[in-house]
Amino acid sequence: MSETPGASYASAGVDIEAGDRAVELMKEWVKKTQRPEVAGLGGLGGFAGLFDASAFKRYERPLLASATDGVGTKVDIARRLGVYDTIGHDLVAMVMDDIVVCGAEPLFMTDYICVGKVHPERVAAIVKGIAEGCVLAGCSLVGGETAEHPGLLGPDDFDVAGAGTGVVEADRLLGPDRIRTGDAVIAMASSGLHSNGYSLVRHVLFDRANLKLDQHIEELGRTLGEELLEPTKIYSLDCLALTRTTDVHAYSHITGGGLAANLARVIPDGLHATVDRSTWAPGAIFDLVGKAGAVERLELEKTLNMGVGMMAIVPQDAVDSALATLADRGVDSWVAGEITERGEHATGAALTGDYSK
Repeated sequence: MSETPGASYASAGVDIEAGDRAVELMKEWVKKTQRPEVAGLGGLGGFAGLFDASAFKRYERPLLASATDGVGTKVDIARRLGVYDTIGHDLVAMVMDDIVVCGAEPLFMTDYICVGKVHPERVAAIVKGIAEGCVLAGCSLVGGETAEHPGLLGPDDFDVAGAGTGVVEADRLLGPDRIRTGDAVIAMASSGLHSNGYSLVRHVLFDRANLKLDQHIEELGRTLGEELLEPTKIYSLDCLALTRTTDVHAYSHITGGGLAANLARVIPDGLHATVDRSTWAPGAIFDLVGKAGAVERLELEKTLNMGVGMMAIVPQDAVDSALATLADRGVDSWVAGEITERGEHATGAALTGDYSK
């Protein structure tokens, strides 16, 4: 009677050697993100990432800002296309553009990558995208975790999440307290769908319209897969540059929940933000989703960003300076609305008019 071989981590589906190989492949990309406060403090593979907090000595009262987020079901598009080096841009944008909303400078980030099976090159490609995103946001990638969950996830399934930290001087904290009647609302164009609403998008385009990722869509000017995998624009450094040159009162990152709901989060009691749809034309992808699923405009607007990824609220006399700064940085921006006194039936923010064609 033969003896049954003893169980091992490998027989349970976890490949430690593959994980080690992935770490080696990602090291060069992580190194490219190092800020001065991180350089020389340990390295990838330690139990904790390190950041030299003596940098805060130049602040009178430093406030740390933190955020955590994921990419949502957009990861399914990356998996189906076999393209893994852009999804990290989305992750950094979701985390660090939340942090910059209060005026904080992004400092460092950690990631969490969960996979059904470690494919070293695939994991390294995901981290490459995260590292490139960190460079665009001006922060360091100081560590992370790659977890292999066989049996829970399929061999090709994965998910990503991240957490970030930033810092802002207390008396430069942006937000509702600064907003005044008459302020202008400046919109900054999105690069597309960004990383929200993909459950609706996938349901409409794949389940209802039966479109294919490799299908060329004339109105998009490229394949559907290329459009859906377009990385989320990272506004962090643009917003920081704007706060240095302009009297910014607040920012709003337009993510899940849509434009009006996210803008309302920074509007104080007693005031109201009105955004005029006629000041811009949403990209073709928004029209495609709406028509393919017969999605009502209100449903689209509370799910998707409709072509606006970030909004800045500034005094009227700062509008020209703000638009010039953003234009110099290659950010498409425009005055989309204004702040008024809240009427009896008004909410925090609302959209009016019809989109331009």
